[in-house]
Formats: sequence, structure tokens, C-alpha cells
Amino acid sequence: MNEQTHVGDEHGHGELGDAEYAEFMELAAQEGFEAEDVEGALGEAGHGPLPVLAVVGRPNVGKSTLVNRIIGRREAVVEDRPGVTRDRVTYEAEWAGRRFKVVDTGGWEQDVLGIDASVAAQAEFAIEAADAVVLVVDATVGATDTDEAVVKLLRRTGKPVVLCANKVDGPSTEADAAMLWSLGLGEPYPVSALHGRGTGDLLDAVLKVMPEAPPQTFGTAIGGPRRVALIGRPNVGKSSLLNKIAGEDRVVVNEMAGTTRDPVDELVELGGKTWKFVDTAGIRRRVHLTEGADYYASLRTAAALEKAEVAVVLIDVSEPISVQDTRIVSMAVDAGRALVIAYNKWDTLDEERRYYLEREIETDLGQVRWAPRVNVSARTGRHVEKLVPAIETALAGWETRVPTARLNAFLGELVAAHPHPIRGGKQPRILFGTQAGTRPPRFVLFASGFLEAGYRRFIERRLREEFGFEGTPIHISVRVREKRGRNKK
Repeated sequence: MNEQTHVGDEHGHGELGDAEYAEFMELAAQEGFEAEDVEGALGEAGHGPLPVLAVVGRPNVGKSTLVNRIIGRREAVVEDRPGVTRDRVTYEAEWAGRRFKVVDTGGWEQDVLGIDASVAAQAEFAIEAADAVVLVVDATVGATDTDEAVVKLLRRTGKPVVLCANKVDGPSTEADAAMLWSLGLGEPYPVSALHGRGTGDLLDAVLKVMPEAPPQTFGTAIGGPRRVALIGRPNVGKSSLLNKIAGEDRVVVNEMAGTTRDPVDELVELGGKTWKFVDTAGIRRRVHLTEGADYYASLRTAAALEKAEVAVVLIDVSEPISVQDTRIVSMAVDAGRALVIAYNKWDTLDEERRYYLEREIETDLGQVRWAPRVNVSARTGRHVEKLVPAIETALAGWETRVPTARLNAFLGELVAAHPHPIRGGKQPRILFGTQAGTRPPRFVLFASGFLEAGYRRFIERRLREEFGFEGTPIHISVRVREKRGRNKK
């Protein structure tokens, strides 16, 4: 790895080396961009994986309300009806100039497994992915047996925990919060998630215990196994595929102490290499309830993606592609992971189903045409060996970086041949750009005006044609030049 790759991350260089950075800033100045605006754009696009904060606690203590407060918008669905199933469980947030991800476990709170079991299951899945945890307790009720059980679980994991005493709406209820010292997690932070009272102090405490970046950075172990998340909706054959891949060559199985589920990580020999398959188990065997199972599957998938570098999404071709399949593909793309799509049970297809399947792939998965595709049979082991080259291709695309000079030569030719449509008498132009980050590739384009979504998609398509980027999402952000002489807000 060349030493310049991470030069100057703390100065907002992203992945630009010093010489490239100096040249780039000169170009930006010539085009009339403010240095701090350019550095801000590079810093945002060049960040590595963000640290993850899990928000856990028993039902109706205000977890989703707190998540909304942290992310600053009403995105986590809050409804009085327990059991609200949502597509998303992770959100990006920022506090005091630091960015991080929040995992909301408030999505499914039905007392069907027994409250302790469902709360523990949620907390387990979320904590697996987290670098720090906020435990939310209702200060007006005090510490319950369920709260105590979650505290025990948290102690075992050794993750840093900040205690949120929620529903403290004024000084009169602050004494209730003080009672929560008894949980043994240190100072309880009195908060009203609903009104925003005290959330700043809580987040300050979170930033103190949360690492700047996750401790497990990608690819640091020389020759360490690459991490693959095998994901897909329940019953598409994840376990069968893993067993077929592992065969007798199973290297080691890590049992996490004190948990009642299948192994989390599995080292597997495939194609002459060792791979680490993370979170291979799918969802808990015990949860057979449709509403909850969906939610757990989402939480579990999010946790697996946080730990992985590449996602292999398994789709059962014997049934029509479902909304859940496309949702899981979207989760992998949103998480910024390399992507391979494996179509399972291929050996069961007749001509007619194959015809319709190709149409479904075109319609429902058209937005990820760039992902390598493998047709497999977990039952017979057919074409399982093709997974390795597909995974390697996707990882190579995920780590590709285009030097700034080459990118700008490409952008210059592209803009000359295909200018942006004229809108309102103006024609916005891409002035210059750079690739500020990899894993996945993140580009910042600097423009003279707003670029429409269709034109951005066109740019992405041409970037793929020119530089490969097979098997990886691409992030493109655009900074528009402020008009000179206008007062900055």
C-alpha cells in the first residue's frame, strides 16, 4: 500500500496525496472556489467507514424518538402501534463536526417471545455491529428487570455504553434520573428525546467513548481473510450454500460466549483462499413470526453489512423476485459495500421460468446491472466455484482509484461531447473533480450550477464504462460554485 493513500486524512485530503492535493487546490482557486468549501467537500467524501452507535432498550422508552432527535429528521418511523416494520435500521448522523451511523432497534417491539427474549435479541443484533451503545431507560418508571437483563448483556460485550435517562421533561423529574446510577453504568444523562432537552450532553458523552473510526479497519491485516456477508431473505438457501462451500474444509467456527444462536463468523477455504463469512446464520431459528422475522432479518442484515467488505446477495430463482429481495440489495448498496448477486436453485429452472426471470432481473434489479452475477445451486454445489472470481472482481472495483489528472481529462472530454442540457437559460458545467475516497469509490465534482439527477446518472454510467468499477456502488457528490462577491451565509 503506498504511503500516500492515507496522507492528510485529518486535513480533509481524503485519499489525495500531498502533491495531488496541492495541484487540486490550485485548480479550485482558479475556478473561484473557497478553500474551506473544497476541503469540506473532500473531507466528507474521503471519510473511511463511519463508527456505529446502537440505540437499545426495552419497548416504549423512546428509542425511535431519540434516533429522530439524533439524526435531526423524522426518518425513523414512530407509531404508537408496536410492531412497526421498517425498511431501514441504520441512519447517518453528525454531531460537533463528527459523523457516525446510528442503528435504531425500536422497530419491532411485540411481546411474543416474552419481552426479555425479544429485547435481548434486538440488542444482540445491534450491538454486534456497534462501536458504542446508548441504553435508553424510562426515568419515570425506573430500572426494570428487563433493563437489568440488557445491562448484563452489554457488560458481556465490553462495548462502551452511555446511559440515557429518557422522559425527564423538567427539573422535577431529574431525581428520577439519579436513581438509575443503580444500574452500574455510570452517570445517567437526563434527556427528553421528545423535546430535545439534554440530548446535546448525551451526544457529547457518546463522542468521548466512540472511536474516531471503527477499530476494525478494512484490509489492515496483511493477507488477512476478506470479509463476506452472505445475505438474503429468510429461506433462500444461505445456510445450505455456506455448508456446501465449507464442505469438510471448514477452518474454524467462532462461538460467541453467552449467545443462543448459530456461529457469527466462519472461516472458509474457497478457490485456494481463506474467506471470512460474517453473520452467516440468517435470522434466529426461534423467531418464526412473520412481522418480527422481517424486522430481525433487516437488523441482522445491517449488522452483517457493517462488518463486511463485500455482500453476496442470494436470490431464490424458483420464485418471483420479491420486494424483500430488492430491499436487501438496496441495503448493501446504501451501506457502500462491494456487491455480488447469486441466483440460487438455478438447476430447477425450466425455459419459461428462465424467460420471466430475465425480465424480472431487468426490471427489478436494473439499477445494479454493474454487480457480477453468478447462477448457483446450493443443493448440488453447481457453479459455487464461480463465486470467488466474482467476489474478487467486486472487491477490485470497490478499491479502484482514478488519479485526479486522468479523471479531469476524462471529464473534459465528456462535457465537451455531452454538455448538460440548458435549463432556465443557463448551462451548468462540470469544472473539475476528484476521487476523494475508495471502498466504495467516492467522487466530488465541482460545477458552475446544479446538475440534474439524470445527468449525474449519465456521468456514473460513463465512469463505469471508462474505468471499470464492476461490482461496486459509486457515490458522486456535486459542489456548486457560489457566485463571487455574494456574502457567505
